[in-house]
Amino acid sequence: GRRVTVVNVRVGRLRQVIPDTLQFYFEFVARDSVCEGARLELEVIDARLRCRPCDYEWDIEIPAFRCPKCGGSEVEIASGDEFEVESIEVEEVECIAPR
Repeated sequence: GRRVTVVNVRVGRLRQVIPDTLQFYFEFVARDSVCEGARLELEVIDARLRCRPCDYEWDIEIPAFRCPKCGGSEVEIASGDEFEVESIEVEEVECIAPR
């Protein structure tokens, strides 16, 4: 029941999330809840691919699914596909219990 002050979210570049839009909708859905007025902190994760055969990893700007080292096409997403709540901070409540 404590008020949420900060929500930390990790968002990968491959998710195509527009930070300003996410902020707008967060404020909209937080209204009249314990999250109203909370700050949304975004950590944007770079997109990286990994070649399965040679284990090479590289940053990508646009999805080009060929390994630049060995030319292989058996690649997987190493990072950049995340969309997760990392942590939630809530206001501290002063303890009034007798000692």
